[in-house]
Amino acid sequence: MEGNHSAHGAFILLGFSDRPHLERILFVVILVAYLLTLVGNTTIILVSRLDPHLHTPMYFFLTHLSFLDLSFTTSSIPQLLYNLAGHDKTISYAGCAVQLFLFLGLGGVECLLLAVMAYDRFVAVCKPLHYVVIMSPRLCLGLVSVAWGCGVANSLAMSPVTLLLPRCGHRKVDHFLCEMPALIRLACVDTVAVESTVFILAVGIVLSPLAFILVSYGYIARAVLQTRSVSGRQKAFNTCGSHLTVVSLFYGNIIYMYMQPGASASQDQGKLLTLFYNIVTPLLNPLIYTLRNKEVKGALRRLLLGTRAVGKE
Repeated sequence: MEGNHSAHGAFILLGFSDRPHLERILFVVILVAYLLTLVGNTTIILVSRLDPHLHTPMYFFLTHLSFLDLSFTTSSIPQLLYNLAGHDKTISYAGCAVQLFLFLGLGGVECLLLAVMAYDRFVAVCKPLHYVVIMSPRLCLGLVSVAWGCGVANSLAMSPVTLLLPRCGHRKVDHFLCEMPALIRLACVDTVAVESTVFILAVGIVLSPLAFILVSYGYIARAVLQTRSVSGRQKAFNTCGSHLTVVSLFYGNIIYMYMQPGASASQDQGKLLTLFYNIVTPLLNPLIYTLRNKEVKGALRRLLLGTRAVGKE
C-alpha cells in the first residue's frame, strides 16, 4: 500500500501555491531579506571577532546568536526560494527530515542562548565588580555548550516522534517547510499523545528559559531603579534593551506556534508566523544590536576606516 512506502518518498510543500499571483512577489521579497540577513549576521560575527574591544562575554554570545540566525534561516529559505521559483514543490524524505531536525534543534538552542545572554546581562548590571571573574571564558564556553547540547537533544527527541507518525500516503504538507505542526497534521492516527509529548518537551526548552529571562530582568530592573546615576541607568537600558527586543520578537512567535495544540492555530497564521521568525527576526537582530549599540557602531567605523577612525575617537 502507498502508506507503507510513503515514509521514504518525497513530500510536497504546498507553501503559497494557493496564491500563485503572490509567489513572484514573495520570491523577490524573501530573496532580498535573506541576502540582507546573510550580510547583517556575517558582519556581526566578523566585527565581534576582529575588533579586540568586543572580545567580551556579551559579544561572544552575540556571535553565537548571529551564527544561529544564519543557520536557522538557511535551513529552510533556499528550499522555499526554489519552490517559489518554479512548479516543483517537492522535497525528499531525507531533506524533510534534515530540515525538521535543524529547525527544531537550532530553534531550541536559540531559546536557551537567549536565557544565557539574560544571565550575562544580570551579572553585568547586578554584580559589576565581579563580572570579569564570574563570566570567565570557561563558564561562557560551558554555557554555550549546554545550550547546544540541550537543543540538539530536544531535536533528537522530537524529530523521530514526528517523522514516524503513520500518514496513510498523505504527502502534501500545507506549509513551506517541514515544520512539526504541519507534519503532525498529516497523520492518519490520533495525535493527542504526540502533541502532549511535544508540549511537555516545549515547556523545558521554551517556557523554562523564558521564565529564567523574566526573573533575571526582574532583578535587573530592581538594580537599575536603585541606581542614582542617570548615566548608569542609561547604560543599563542600552545594554539590555536590545536583548529584550530580540527576546520579545523570538519568543512571541515560538510560544504561539508550539505551546498550543497543533490543530488550534490556523494554517495561514502558522505560515505567516513561521515566515516571520524565520526571516524577519534574523534580519532584524543585527539591526537591533547595531543601531542601539555604540560599541558595535564604533567597531564598524574602526574596521571600515582603519586608523583614521581610531584617531578621530
